[in-house]
Amino acid sequence: MKGVRNEIVRLEDVWVYLEDTLVLEAIDLTIHQNDYIGLIGPNGGGKTTLLKVILGLIEPTRGTVTVFGGTPKEGRKRIGYIPQYAQFDREFPISVLDTVLMGRAGRRGLFRRYTEEDIASAEKALQTVELSRYRDKQIGRLSGGQIQRVFIARALVSNPDLLLLDEPTASVDKYIETEVYDLLDELQSKMAIVIVSHDIGVISVHVNKFACLNHRLFYCGEKKPNLEMIEDAYKCPIDFISHGKKHRVLRRGKK
Repeated sequence: MKGVRNEIVRLEDVWVYLEDTLVLEAIDLTIHQNDYIGLIGPNGGGKTTLLKVILGLIEPTRGTVTVFGGTPKEGRKRIGYIPQYAQFDREFPISVLDTVLMGRAGRRGLFRRYTEEDIASAEKALQTVELSRYRDKQIGRLSGGQIQRVFIARALVSNPDLLLLDEPTASVDKYIETEVYDLLDELQSKMAIVIVSHDIGVISVHVNKFACLNHRLFYCGEKKPNLEMIEDAYKCPIDFISHGKKHRVLRRGKK
């Protein structure tokens, strides 16, 4: 039917306990083709765990998860994933191109040589994030913002239908943050995107759907959540600071 987007991920009554601690409670969530979802919530609220459930890295204690019509492990090859920025050995001798090529490993299998198609895909991904001129440079010699764009290229090299990003701008300055969001805006027409962020004001400019999570899903929809909804999830008063020329301010709902 015209105007109906394909469903690509469905979570039904998903509960997750990790070491006897409840992390996710009764989660019902559907992701459609070309959704651009901003996933917000407090630290420790289960956002990263939710992404790992979709990826099949964590199995729910109960409930069902369907990804591209199959299990999360089967659907994982169609997902690009960018975890939270982590420190790594900057002296490790690996080039930017080889780092991006690692994103093809899931499709070609381990211990198989990269093909010309793999290399062409990696070079195209580097073009997308505007880092082609650094293809042969050691990744540890790049700036923090450039490294984050390399990681985005690594996630894009497998031509994913869903891109999951866990606070991709947490360690970059505002200029690089703007570049990252501009890039995601361009990609949104080609794939579904779920981005975890604490900067509600910034993501509200870009996403077309919000999900507010604190162990359970307090809100998910296209309408911006008001302050009462967010305070209910965060369990504390919330203030918003608007910044930049392009922004939205979330207002309190009517009493």
